[in-house]
Amino acid sequence: MQCFEYKVVPAPRRGEKAKGAKTTEDRFAHVLTVMMNELGREGWEYVRADTLPCDERVGLTGSKTTYQNMLVFRRAAQVALPVADRELPIPSFPPRRDITVEGTPSDLAATLGPANRPAGLTPPLGPAAKQNLAAE
Repeated sequence: MQCFEYKVVPAPRRGEKAKGAKTTEDRFAHVLTVMMNELGREGWEYVRADTLPCDERVGLTGSKTTYQNMLVFRRAAQVALPVADRELPIPSFPPRRDITVEGTPSDLAATLGPANRPAGLTPPLGPAAKQNLAAE
């Protein structure tokens, strides 16, 4: 599961003079471009712009609500994963030396009786075995 950290910055209120930016919209877009590129170089990804209410005091006892424009950015968090989410190495065990098997799987299947034979382990049928099955 990927985790993110967020950064919220106030949106600029006015544009700045720039070469080639003659209108208010061009100057404002230039300021946003510069801000987003700076944060992008630091690894922040632009998510959205929000307008949020903010209660401010007016005088001694009064208050008024203003609205603040905020830009939201995110980037992948550098946090340690819980132990359950980490991939743990698979332990390797030395081979067992007390078990010896000689022969091939078909030799083993031939020596086991039909009652003791594991499912899927059948001996290959030779011509004599095929004749015996046909006779039964």
